Amino acid sequence: MACVGAVALAASTPAFAQDKEKDKPAAEAPKDEAIPAPRRSVTRHSGRFGGQAISYTATASETYLKADDGTPRASIFSISYVKDGKDPNRPVTFLFNGGPGSGSVWLHMGAFGPKRVAIPSDARDDGAPPYPIVDNPDSLLDVTDIVFIDPVGTGFSHALGKTDPKDFYGVTKDAESIAQFIRLWLNENGRWNAPKYLGGESYGTTRSAAVLDQLEGAYNDVGLNGVILISTVLDFAAGADTPGNEMSYILNVPSMAATALYHGKAQSAGGVEQFVEEARRWAIGPYAAALLQGNALAGEERAQVRRDLARFTGLSETFLEQADLRVLPSRFYKELLRDRGLTVGRLDSRYTGKDYDNAGEEPDNDPSFYGIDAGYTAAINAHARETLKFDTDRRYVTIGSVGPWDWRLGNGRDSDVYLNVAPYIGKGLRENAGLRVFVGQGYYDFATPFFAAEYALSRTGMPKDRIEYRYYGSGHMMYVRDEDRAKLSQDIRAFIRAR
Repeated sequence: MACVGAVALAASTPAFAQDKEKDKPAAEAPKDEAIPAPRRSVTRHSGRFGGQAISYTATASETYLKADDGTPRASIFSISYVKDGKDPNRPVTFLFNGGPGSGSVWLHMGAFGPKRVAIPSDARDDGAPPYPIVDNPDSLLDVTDIVFIDPVGTGFSHALGKTDPKDFYGVTKDAESIAQFIRLWLNENGRWNAPKYLGGESYGTTRSAAVLDQLEGAYNDVGLNGVILISTVLDFAAGADTPGNEMSYILNVPSMAATALYHGKAQSAGGVEQFVEEARRWAIGPYAAALLQGNALAGEERAQVRRDLARFTGLSETFLEQADLRVLPSRFYKELLRDRGLTVGRLDSRYTGKDYDNAGEEPDNDPSFYGIDAGYTAAINAHARETLKFDTDRRYVTIGSVGPWDWRLGNGRDSDVYLNVAPYIGKGLRENAGLRVFVGQGYYDFATPFFAAEYALSRTGMPKDRIEYRYYGSGHMMYVRDEDRAKLSQDIRAFIRAR
């Protein structure tokens, strides 16, 4: 991932043009379009979650973020599920997805909402509609109320009036807006003293770290009980697939090992857990030492590294030598099953795809994304509009463009060239003795490799006794696999109860 700094250019207006504008009749002057009142729909439901019968209220609504002078700047769409009974001390969990540019549809309709879309669990394409929308007993509503948040530019959320959407497009800008929304939600719902959890998936874990800093990093803070990280990406520099960065190759090896084993390109008597542990130790040990030698690596030492890398990745020694022992994930997706005429997925390498031709360098597309997206898009629109009665003519943005994204942290100091939000997590743990972190990772995820998450959360200043790791036999969105959705729900339920 490359970080691009944006330069704003201010164009001056000639004096004669300004004078001409002053002379226009009032009727010709541009007028602000009226901003309508925020939409809101409240419905009541019941279901069985975690083995308990729960009656709850669903609120699908727009919340307006306002400037200091009261001018509405943005509309944040959220769907809140609150157990009936108005318990001010009941836990509440705020969830969002990633991208940046992704709505909360994935965690909502796939993992933790009271309804979910039932797509194939075994890494097959979701096909054509209709897609079953079913009760979700794995929802967390038995242990926590849930608020699904769509950041500006995602879902139904958008900038208002003359506000430039780019005012919200950036690590810090985005986090500020979500923190503002959370404070407003706590005000409206009388939940300031309730246990609070914050969670996200993918870039949503980046957002979680940045929002944690916004909520707890200053006076008048909002204390949190837990941060839930699902498919974690915090240290963007270490994981960047860019020439000269050896850490990226190191951190991808265990994911390659799991994938090679899954597709029968590697062998292990002990199963995936044992094989990826061997890959971890080898990658951070002999492989790291070899890569740091650069072009000085030669002879038998190079030959042994090449043999070991072939054993873990399932790729031929000839290919690995031609790649100088450094395999980009995009090449791995194409090369691993080239002899079968198949590619493997990026979000979930259990999925396979068929390209236009088999001679290319990289896959045409990601079969683990086009294999699920239609079902989720249909599900969130049907659920919000029909079940929750939210009336809008806006398009729900599941994955959209929110660029250019401002990747600078803080004030954009030189030190921020190394983009890493993990220190926000460390600071939060050091300064809040009651804060804990849950980390859920899929073995077959190349978008946010599990070894990269472990690396980011094991650096200096990171108290390790309150970070809990759980692993799943699927990929980036582990909940698409039925067994993993149930396990993820059980793991997070236990995490919340353990406070």
